[in-house]
Amino acid sequence: MSLALGAAVAQTSDAKKEEPKKDAAPAAADKKAPAAVAEVAVIKTSAGEMVLEFWPEVAPKTVENFKSLAKKGFYNGTAFHRIIKGFMIQGGDPNTTNLTAEASYGTGGPGYTIKAEFNDRPHVRGVISMARSANPDSAGSQFFICHGEASSLNNKYTAFGKLIKGDDVLEKIANTPAAPNPMSGEPSKPTVRVEVQSIKIVAADSIK
Repeated sequence: MSLALGAAVAQTSDAKKEEPKKDAAPAAADKKAPAAVAEVAVIKTSAGEMVLEFWPEVAPKTVENFKSLAKKGFYNGTAFHRIIKGFMIQGGDPNTTNLTAEASYGTGGPGYTIKAEFNDRPHVRGVISMARSANPDSAGSQFFICHGEASSLNNKYTAFGKLIKGDDVLEKIANTPAAPNPMSGEPSKPTVRVEVQSIKIVAADSIK
């Protein structure tokens, strides 16, 4: 059926060849704006460098928020304040720039929150996701990178990218010795400071 229909269309087109053709209007594709340049995040830490790709197709507003904060230098000088080997490393709290305010680590943010963009991307090793409180729409600047599979977080936290370079650095950070957190008691307080020196947003094709 499809072949016969195709042939009929071709014949109709041939029958009209003698008619003068009008100038064709520019194709709609020609009017489209150039595709956005794919970008990645280069996270330079005191333990080495990691590169993350973004998933704007499932979490566009979260990706844009992270990029915006990074471009402003918001994350420069912060630290991974919560590290649980086999689970994740958490950072992005501006309070961690103050070395004398450890009691407030984990409570800071950019002064606003963003709506959750829960999606079907699984929380597996290397995935970056937004940290939040009990309120689903309470994420702001804090993020975590999975060190192991964390399926219990699927569809409950906004995954928005994945590590594409620097897995050895993730491993090194995750193996940082940790002591009990005085607030929660969980063994997640790093005994050695792992600093986020900078997060740069660059064109993906600039990464070798």
